[in-house]
Amino acid sequence: MNTTWVKSGWRLPGPHKEPVASPVDQVQPTLRTPRLLLRPFTPSDAPTVQQLAGAAAVAATTLAIPHPYREGLAQAWIATHQPAYARRENVVFAITEQNGNLVGALNLRLELEHSRGELGYWIGEPFWGRGYATEAVCAVIDYGFLTLGLNRIEARHLSRNPASGRVMQKAGMRHEGRQRQHVRKNGRFEDLECYGILRSDHESSPVLPDLT
Repeated sequence: MNTTWVKSGWRLPGPHKEPVASPVDQVQPTLRTPRLLLRPFTPSDAPTVQQLAGAAAVAATTLAIPHPYREGLAQAWIATHQPAYARRENVVFAITEQNGNLVGALNLRLELEHSRGELGYWIGEPFWGRGYATEAVCAVIDYGFLTLGLNRIEARHLSRNPASGRVMQKAGMRHEGRQRQHVRKNGRFEDLECYGILRSDHESSPVLPDLT
């Protein structure tokens, strides 16, 4: 995939080693794809996050977004991003179109002791069906393996949301199993589908995303 890294962050210097960071490395990178810009969130994004993530249809398909999405939650969420990045725990990207329109979010939660990360993402309902999630996931998988030097990236989705599974499959991830009644959402226990990709998978079969 034609992905450009704008700025660079800390990375693992080798398998199973802690990353080495300098002060400049505390600046989160920005990623550019053919149609999207993946950048850090800013406080000015909060009203759009409130609008998009506050939609019932978005909350229904994600693990962590509540509904109703109360006032002020977006600002509080955005304020956690830079400290989590500085602690090397999480990298959260705003997914925007090239014209600047915010369309969703994607995060890579890191467990550097084990050289792995877990993806999570959502796309605002007005932007569904355009392949944006697949394009963003492929870019962050590249970033995780090629820049951070991770060994494994995984992701999970609600079993009743197969569209999210298709995103993971198109990004080259393999279905690894089901966690039965693993989470409780809105008072109901839900199954999760588990996907993963290894650095060796990525090196042997680089994925050009199917954006259809």
